[in-house]
Amino acid sequence: MNNATPATAAVQARGLVKRYENGRIAALDGVDLDIASGEFTAICGPSGCGKSTLLNMISAIDRPDSGALRVCGEDLAQMTSHQSDSFRRNVIGLVFQLHNLIPQFTATENVQIPLIGGEIPGPQRVMRAMELLRRVGLGDRLGARPPTLSGGERQRVAICRALVNRPRVLLADEPTGALDSRSGDALFDLLDELRKETGMTLIVVTHDPRVAARAQRTLHMLDGRISA
Repeated sequence: MNNATPATAAVQARGLVKRYENGRIAALDGVDLDIASGEFTAICGPSGCGKSTLLNMISAIDRPDSGALRVCGEDLAQMTSHQSDSFRRNVIGLVFQLHNLIPQFTATENVQIPLIGGEIPGPQRVMRAMELLRRVGLGDRLGARPPTLSGGERQRVAICRALVNRPRVLLADEPTGALDSRSGDALFDLLDELRKETGMTLIVVTHDPRVAARAQRTLHMLDGRISA
């Protein structure tokens, strides 16, 4: 752990436990964790060690069976489902290996999805989505649909969708898994540049040592615990 205080911590976990299969499988087994605001942290470890479960906890997709978890000062373990949805919509950005874009929607429409139903008017949603797409080099693909985009282009659209709500914490689960090394390097050039510009916290789950080497800090997980 680092020495982030409550005032400077993006994530603070103490004794975090999550079990499945009627308690027989401990996906998280007493995790203690501090991640400072604005930090780029990589989480590494073998399949099944608890990395993705930890991201699900931090993003309020799932909740721990026991232990304490605060993200950006909010107590996630005590949130109702409605509060968790609001927290995720306003604080968290999510990027996955599988981009999960809606094939019938244009790139601009896909990026706007997290803002639909919120307080931002339609024209402003469109402008924000287009601004982000231009920022990642897709200014000439605003009206393109996912089936016509390359893998790298689809992943950039997914990143824009994750950033459109201006999250304080961006969580990425194996985001380069479907990309070649050159596209993966370009992706993290972009993410790290945006992190430095906005001050957001970047947490990446990865098997890729090239990605881990770029992080300010690398945490290793084994058997549901932070091992190093």
